[in-house]
Amino acid sequence: MDFLGTVLFPFEWLVSWIMFLFHEGFSFLGMDPASGWTWTLSIIGLVVVIRTALIPVFVKQIKAQRGMQALQPDLRKLQQKYKGKTDQLSRQAMTQEQMALYKKHGTNPFAACLPILIQMPFFFSLFRVLNGVSRASEEGVSIGALQVESVRQFDAATIFGAPLSSTFLGSFGANGNISVIILSLLMIVAMTASQFVTQKQIMAKNMSEEAMQSPFMRQQKIMLYILPLVFGIGGINFPIGVLVYWTTTNVWTMAQQFYVIRKMPTPGSPAAKALAERRAKKGLPMVPLLGERKTEPAIEAVSEPRGQRVQPQRKKRKKR
Repeated sequence: MDFLGTVLFPFEWLVSWIMFLFHEGFSFLGMDPASGWTWTLSIIGLVVVIRTALIPVFVKQIKAQRGMQALQPDLRKLQQKYKGKTDQLSRQAMTQEQMALYKKHGTNPFAACLPILIQMPFFFSLFRVLNGVSRASEEGVSIGALQVESVRQFDAATIFGAPLSSTFLGSFGANGNISVIILSLLMIVAMTASQFVTQKQIMAKNMSEEAMQSPFMRQQKIMLYILPLVFGIGGINFPIGVLVYWTTTNVWTMAQQFYVIRKMPTPGSPAAKALAERRAKKGLPMVPLLGERKTEPAIEAVSEPRGQRVQPQRKKRKKR
């Protein structure tokens, strides 16, 4: 077993075990164990389990993103302070002040990437499981928590005539399958479109005016078009089962972001203004938003009223 296989083995076992449990559950409910739809629903069940477990991490991601937006003015001041200073001591001092700002705002630039980073081992493990199903079926061996019978069932399972273990690139030539080609293209389009729509909605409705003018926003605009392109090109190598997983998780993300934009928008964003208007129409007060910086009310110094000074009176002397 190679190094990557050793690292991913626990994840492969967990992924295949969750799929197996869902498969057994759907089979118990009367679905055909050998049906591709039973296995497809098992993959969707895997997505639900992973994304539900990631909800606390997702909330932390929102707080981190909004914390990063809140400290942008301070970061710009810091950059101006050390502009043109390239010596080692200045760079070190700038780094220390940046870390102090992150600590003050309770955020860091890596926290926003946590959900996708945590998902990656599961994604690669699922890819390795589904990509190795055909070979495991031929050799008559188990893969992860899937025993030989389950492996052979999955290898033979199809939806719309397309085997779940087949890929777009592997469906050309003498043994090509047009169903795999068509279904792969449709799912790649759905996968990339859902990802693009999600990011577009965030940028159009859930970013403050200050964030829209930051250098970070320019990078986001570039990534808006690059990421769907990367996943679209990579999708031609993914088995149908992996495309089912990634499309489902993208749809989950899209629905999750729609809820956040409507119910927990970024302070100062168009979505926050729309929420305030909706609550005002209903006669409801505006509630504090997630990640909103609390402003302390200014305390005016109240001076105690001073009484009028009592002038000393001269004592009356008796006349002699």
